[in-house]
Amino acid sequence: MAVDRQPCVYILASGRNGTLYIGVTNNIARRAWEHRSEVVQGLTKRYAVHRLVYVELHSTMPNAILREK
Repeated sequence: MAVDRQPCVYILASGRNGTLYIGVTNNIARRAWEHRSEVVQGLTKRYAVHRLVYVELHSTMPNAILREK
């Protein structure tokens, strides 16, 4: 399975001591681009949370969702 198509939990940050965002996706490359490009309305656009600081790969999406929670 390719890394960009594997379920994962990721953390974005707006900067040092800034706002954090934790999410789950099965395509980290696409999702990181969506956050950086601000194509989706929400917290990450409002607070400029664009810096990918952590990615944790999982074998299944339920495992990734459980870890996120």
